[in-house]
Amino acid sequence: MKFNTKTIHGKQSPDPAYGAVMPPIYQTTTYAQSTPGGHKGFEYSRSSNPTRQALENALASIENGEFGLAFGSGLAAIDAVMKLLKPGDEVISTSDLYGGSYRLFTSIFEGFGIKFHFVNMGDPSTIEQYINAKTKLIWVETPTNPMLNIIDIKAAVAIAKKHKVLLAVDNTFATPYLQQPLELGADIVMHSATKYLGGHSDVVMGALVVKDQALAKQLYFIQNACGAICGPQDAFLVLRGIKTLHIRMQRHCENGKAVAEYLAAHPKVENVYWPGFETHPNHHIAKEQMTGFGGMLSFTTKGNNYKEAIKTVERFKLFTLAESLGGVESLAGHPASMTHASIPKADREKTGVVDSLIRLSVGIEDIEDLIKDLKQALG
Repeated sequence: MKFNTKTIHGKQSPDPAYGAVMPPIYQTTTYAQSTPGGHKGFEYSRSSNPTRQALENALASIENGEFGLAFGSGLAAIDAVMKLLKPGDEVISTSDLYGGSYRLFTSIFEGFGIKFHFVNMGDPSTIEQYINAKTKLIWVETPTNPMLNIIDIKAAVAIAKKHKVLLAVDNTFATPYLQQPLELGADIVMHSATKYLGGHSDVVMGALVVKDQALAKQLYFIQNACGAICGPQDAFLVLRGIKTLHIRMQRHCENGKAVAEYLAAHPKVENVYWPGFETHPNHHIAKEQMTGFGGMLSFTTKGNNYKEAIKTVERFKLFTLAESLGGVESLAGHPASMTHASIPKADREKTGVVDSLIRLSVGIEDIEDLIKDLKQALG
């Protein structure tokens, strides 16, 4: 089954009760039993729910995995992965990563005795310098947020397997439409399903997909024991979103390319960060491990003026100034004051998140209208 078909039919089937083509929203906490333990596969909705199960099956299908898990948010999904670890364990993480992931790692799990190394993984061999007997996990985000850096997943996998440590990939920006880390050898794929998988800016959710049964068993235990699940209504919305993922991503990629090329030629723009440019660091890796370059990009303006960047995002009319990304509508953000405000200025600037950096999530509107909006906002 090809990807475009998987989004609609992968590991999915009509509901057995009445043949509903779309899984019903099973808005229930508990299920009748004929005798203690005598049930139809569901006992309590924290442990499992038919609507959530339908989504989890679909998630596994589109990532070419065997087991899917849905959580109340992307951070809840990351939290579950971190709970595989014990005090004294060490994690090697991408240095340029989502601010919420950084906050979770440093403000929560460092307090539980887990040590994090934040490493520039542009050259994967750098990872190996930080591996020791205590290393248990390599956390890769590619493309990265917000600098759109590309990390060679195959090379990182080879290092992880050599040292027998887990490798997890945050695949939120690429989505399985563009990149499938499990096929490249990763152990865990994470998504903020809030973004492209849901696709309509109307649900908050996280997801994990794995192939290994023993690892899946551990994660299902954590999911149930800690309880950071999504509700059935949210599961329904993301399942519906997945069914149009392929056609949305096609337009996101087309519009993203046009916007990147327009900005690169604009006299007020200093740098444009988009993996589709041949000059982009590791562009050749992006071409190899991705089927397209996505609708996410960032740019800086000449002079690197914080106040001017704020004025620019305030002038947008179609690009909505807002947190998040991946919806059908175009969004703009100022990472230094928004998504990455929790990262100390000196640390964020080391990764390229300077004061004038603006991040765009290019939507699926008419490209001529988007270009006109950029033109008036930049002046």
